[in-house]
Amino acid sequence: PLRCRVPLWTLSHGRSLDLSVPRLMAIVNVTPDSFSDGGRYPTVAEAVAACAAFVAAGAHMLDIGGESTRPGAARVAPVEQVERVVPVIEALRRDPRFDAIPISVDTTMASVARAALLAGADAVNDVSGLADDGPAMLDLLGASDCGYILMHRLRPPEADSYSDRYADAPRYHDVVAEVKAALVAGLERLDLHGVARERVVLDPGLGFGKTVEQNLELIRRTDELRRIGLPVLSGLSRKSFVGRWSLGRDSQPSERLQGTLELSAEHVRCGATLLRVHDVAAHAELLTALLAKRTPRASVGSDGR
Repeated sequence: PLRCRVPLWTLSHGRSLDLSVPRLMAIVNVTPDSFSDGGRYPTVAEAVAACAAFVAAGAHMLDIGGESTRPGAARVAPVEQVERVVPVIEALRRDPRFDAIPISVDTTMASVARAALLAGADAVNDVSGLADDGPAMLDLLGASDCGYILMHRLRPPEADSYSDRYADAPRYHDVVAEVKAALVAGLERLDLHGVARERVVLDPGLGFGKTVEQNLELIRRTDELRRIGLPVLSGLSRKSFVGRWSLGRDSQPSERLQGTLELSAEHVRCGATLLRVHDVAAHAELLTALLAKRTPRASVGSDGR
């Protein structure tokens, strides 16, 4: 893969994450309705215990979310998001086991991001790409030193569909070129607010307004996104297009681990260096194998299978 010009991701509170090699971000959704793990961590204690298990299994970062962004999900008011995520972040920051572990907050709203950062979060994972709360989010980012994940999203969750269930498929002339252009435009907005490039990771938004084949194309051509010069996040864990690609049929998130691992391996080979995952232990084993160059290359076929 092409070398990233900015491999060290600079975060708040003096933390950083070296993305010159692949790293794992554990998904911790403190929500009742996320597509794969909704309702799994109903209390702060259970969420902290899950985080400890993720770190022990090899997670380099924790991503705490208080609003589901699955297709069709209802919006959660910022105050309720804060009530869900801030106690977990505060508990993590009181626990010395997590002193060196960066934490991101998965939110599109600046008020939630601000509360999370004050509680000890180090980065903001904004799946809207500045679309939901752009002016306020830009002001917050300009006034802070936190990390930021800039994602491409074609349409909001309530207006979207699962990748393999579109009645009217998203139309792109060239999905990679258009996603890249949108990310560059977002970076230019961040530049104007004084957000250093070292603070930004790019996310092509797999599963957000893309068909199965469009998602696979984005994986195959990750090197074109890397030419922007920033790290690329892989957010494909257990998503519907993974099941359609690996199983060739409708599937449940719990059936998609093997396909997730296969596509994660391909995304790493193509240049992604931050993997946002549900299954940390399995991905840690995968990265060990990949870094030892024991896994043979098996590229994603052009027919999407």
